[in-house]
Amino acid sequence: MIDEAGHMQMRQIVAGLSEGVILIEPDQTISYANAAAVLMHGVADADDLGATVSEYRANFKLHYRNHREIGPLQHPLDRVLAGEVFRDVVVELVPTRDPSHRWMHRIRSLVTTDVDGAPTGLALVMQDVSERYQAEARFERMFNANPAPAIICRISDLRFVRVNHGFLDLTGYHRDDVLGRTFCEIDLLREAERRVMAIHRLHAGHTIPQMEAQLATPCGKG
Repeated sequence: MIDEAGHMQMRQIVAGLSEGVILIEPDQTISYANAAAVLMHGVADADDLGATVSEYRANFKLHYRNHREIGPLQHPLDRVLAGEVFRDVVVELVPTRDPSHRWMHRIRSLVTTDVDGAPTGLALVMQDVSERYQAEARFERMFNANPAPAIICRISDLRFVRVNHGFLDLTGYHRDDVLGRTFCEIDLLREAERRVMAIHRLHAGHTIPQMEAQLATPCGKG
């Protein structure tokens, strides 16, 4: 394992990072957390995170982005201790003492090993992405509440990823009939006067000017 000098050097490296970093020992103690990690947990200092992995689990409740409960063997710190390398995992973090506060963290593990493959350093690295997810939640609420028909098509594969009640009420489609289907399957530009131009602009991710088109409904009426 890293000696005391190595630990000190590691702490100096991560101390000023904008990413939050929690250093973990194989005996499940939390040996260090930088200022960014402390801030991302809404506590006063690193001691408030917990001295051990089990204390951290007791102090902070984590959910994956889909709000599936994280069991003991799925917890990010346990995954780090097992030597698992993962990245871009998004979790919702809620302090046990104050459930009214919550953060969204994108986390990854950092595992260093010696020449024999034994772990020499274990860390959980995090970014605070709360503002992004809060903005997405606000957009989702406004999109769904908008009475005007609306649908969102992903440019990369031209699949529909969002549809509001206005569109469903107008067309008679069910949500599952729309989401995941492609623009070719539900043609919003059917018989449009400038269809070719509109499709080119769609592929390019550019604005399509207002134009009339016919949309086939589940009942077969345009």
